[in-house]
Amino acid sequence: MILIAGPYRSGTNDDPCLIAQNLDRLESFASQVYQIGHIPMIGEWVALPLMKQAGSARLGDPISEQYLYPVADRLLRRCDAVLRIPGASHGADQDVRLARQRGLPVYSRLEEIPALPNA
Repeated sequence: MILIAGPYRSGTNDDPCLIAQNLDRLESFASQVYQIGHIPMIGEWVALPLMKQAGSARLGDPISEQYLYPVADRLLRRCDAVLRIPGASHGADQDVRLARQRGLPVYSRLEEIPALPNA
């Protein structure tokens, strides 16, 4: 399982359209990670539904902050590697630091990820 780390809120000024574009970009890498034989993971896929169920009214509220970055930390305990896609992102940089502390490979290009046979 490879965590894809990159901009989600960064540079959006919390504009929902720009955030959606960032998520779409993350997901475009996810499909490529899958095609080379791995299970892609994006932290927001887990964090956003949890935030909603916990009563978060908007990104950046106190409830959302309890989930958005901590979820990535928990996911990294289960992931085998990180793909850090381009773009400024404090959260993605934090993911990379945690991955390196845990001895996980950090890739910056899809071509660096070893292909696995599709099962």
